[in-house]
Amino acid sequence: MKAIVYTRYGPPDVLELKQVEKPIPKENEILVKVKATTVTVADIRSRSFTVPPAFWLPARITLGIRKPKKEILGMELAGEVELVGENVKRFKQGDQVFAASLTGFGAYAEYKCLEEDGPVAIKPSNITYGEAAAIPIGARTALYFLRRAGIKSGQSVLVYGASGSVGSYAVQIAKYLGANVTGVCSTTNLELVKSLGADNVIDYTVEDFSSNGETYDVIFEAVNKSSFSACMKLLKNNGTYINVTEPLPSVEMLWTKLTSSKKLLLSRNSPETSEALNFLKELVEMGKLEVVVDRYYSLDEIIEAHRYVEKGHKKGNVVINMENTHLLE
Repeated sequence: MKAIVYTRYGPPDVLELKQVEKPIPKENEILVKVKATTVTVADIRSRSFTVPPAFWLPARITLGIRKPKKEILGMELAGEVELVGENVKRFKQGDQVFAASLTGFGAYAEYKCLEEDGPVAIKPSNITYGEAAAIPIGARTALYFLRRAGIKSGQSVLVYGASGSVGSYAVQIAKYLGANVTGVCSTTNLELVKSLGADNVIDYTVEDFSSNGETYDVIFEAVNKSSFSACMKLLKNNGTYINVTEPLPSVEMLWTKLTSSKKLLLSRNSPETSEALNFLKELVEMGKLEVVVDRYYSLDEIIEAHRYVEKGHKKGNVVINMENTHLLE
């Protein structure tokens, strides 16, 4: 089968399209013919080994000391079940599914084996494989943190980075949960964020988001580009600050936890189950959740796709359509 392989850390050029052995599902696994995958910020960081200094050693141990342990990246996918292991009960051949593959990576390939009890579910019936592939990480992350924040109807939520993958889902899910949502983004993305249901939008290129006098029950930092101290000025007492990309609290964050009633939720992986995917599937089929896709690429354009995402300005998601790949036929 065709797959994108990287045997060393570095720029996008380390990615190569090669023929590799097709996997065989274990008794509790399904074999999925991958129709679409994505390029996420997590893929970029794993490929280039760009991690916070405090996480350098743990990341090296996890990803590989001298070279990558897992040579095929790709952390979310959608496709069709081709084979099922003898003990599999939830899926059958021909099922259309979508899944996260954060633990083992491997979605940059024509086939991927997935554990039946992992984060895999039947694909929403009203969207394409490409759109479905863009849900399992960004939307699941947004849902996980908003649930942990315990959002109630009528509360106010500010989403910083509202036009990215996680941010665009956070706007919509918070709105679905009954919140009054303010999105912060650049000029070119104002109309997009409004179309996703944001009650208010702030253009960070022309306005300081922290100077309008508003306060919020929840501040959702999706891109880690805002000022923590500015956010604290806007966060109500007993409010919740969410940062989905920052794994460790700063000294300022620790001091805030010790001296105030404000709650901080920092980066962590959501549970590796199908429950969230099934919930998100229902939202999509109800028309309550839209998948924002910035660009589509084929597998043999993976280097170009990584270069684009690495610039840090994508809207929503970047999707790789596997069936448009032409090399090594």
